[in-house]
Amino acid sequence: MKKSGILNRHLAGALAELGHGDTVLVCDAGMPIPAGPRVVDLAFRAGVPAFAEVLDGLLAELVVEGGTAAREIEEANPDAALLLRESLPVLELIAHAELKRLSADARLVVRTGEARPYANVLLRCGVFF
Repeated sequence: MKKSGILNRHLAGALAELGHGDTVLVCDAGMPIPAGPRVVDLAFRAGVPAFAEVLDGLLAELVVEGGTAAREIEEANPDAALLLRESLPVLELIAHAELKRLSADARLVVRTGEARPYANVLLRCGVFF
């Protein structure tokens, strides 16, 4: 049994399969989940687990080159926008409709219980060397 890090067996296994250039959508409870990517649904109740908590756990385990989020996040959810700007080395903002389109190509989707709008980010995996 693992003693630290991500304990959810489905999520830990999915993260171990990721490689350089793969993308991971971390999304709120309301984001449409595209058909195709592997999905680990962590949502329990509205707000649980929170987007920030899940993002923090993922960033502790993954090498991330950057991320893409909806530009609408800046006005609709400034706390999440600030979190992404402070947490990611590079953040690209695009239209929400475009983010949903790009999400179909994600290797993994991690759904949180977040109940605030536009708390979604498409992470791009890097390499540790």
